[in-house]
Amino acid sequence: MVSLQLGGLGSQPEAYDVIIIGGGPAGASAAIYTARADLRTLVIDKGLTAGALGLTEKISNYPGVPGPISGAELAETMRRQAESFGAEFITDKVVGVDLQSNPKIGVSHSFGIAEKDQIDRPAQLQTCGTHPLKIVMAGTGSFHTRALILATGSMGRTNTVPGEEALLGRGVSYCATCDGAFFREQRVAVIGNTDEALEETLFLAKFVESVDLIVPTPALKARPGLAAEVTEHPKVTLRLGTRLREIIGNGHVDGVRVQPRTGDEAVLPVKGAFVYLQGAKPITDYLGGQLATNEEGCLTVDHDLQTAIPGVFAVGDLL
Repeated sequence: MVSLQLGGLGSQPEAYDVIIIGGGPAGASAAIYTARADLRTLVIDKGLTAGALGLTEKISNYPGVPGPISGAELAETMRRQAESFGAEFITDKVVGVDLQSNPKIGVSHSFGIAEKDQIDRPAQLQTCGTHPLKIVMAGTGSFHTRALILATGSMGRTNTVPGEEALLGRGVSYCATCDGAFFREQRVAVIGNTDEALEETLFLAKFVESVDLIVPTPALKARPGLAAEVTEHPKVTLRLGTRLREIIGNGHVDGVRVQPRTGDEAVLPVKGAFVYLQGAKPITDYLGGQLATNEEGCLTVDHDLQTAIPGVFAVGDLL
């Protein structure tokens, strides 16, 4: 492991072999491997309940973990495992990164540079091999790293309806594959008009009592074969031209208030609401446009999950 010292001008940023931004499943998994490889690893995470995992109330389908368990409990288990191998965790928000600067820090062992050359060629100490060190700026300070792993995931809907945010993880879900099994023999609603919404409707129909498919537009926009399969399914009630106004419940979903294009508002007594009105967006604002993204906002990587900047990797829902 490279040993980096804080030397020189006053308070210098601390340096690591690997910094991981995001402590969810992808980030924690990476931390386990890097820490076990004897690389000094720092994970910067906003908190156990900040990500999609932390907001999940019950998980029963994670291999090796008896359920049900809350997402926050599972995240804490992952964190403890990574810490047992030496990974460091801090709770903080990353506000920016500098991926191609050459920070000046004191180094006790260079990255493959002979000790006598550390004096003769000080510029090389500012790089990881041939790659510049990366700077991560957070609320508590700045950190330098040889390698940076981005694992900040994606954020859910921002334009929510009343009750949606309060009941997220308590009957409101954005993933039928993840949570559908909790609603066996119950009535649920799916809200949306995408291929994903219709595919999730068919998945739920395998074991729920019935599905109300609430579609804001007058016609389905999914591919014809999928639309026909949903329309003809005996467990699916198709509600075209209907808008979701509110998700109702006290601690758990008890119904959804909808407004048909023609007719009066109605409350459907469902126990689950699966919302697909707006896709999740990868969280990349802190990167300041330094890395390329595709049309969906996901980072582009090679087969090693490395971005266009050597030493910077992306994992999980950023892809």
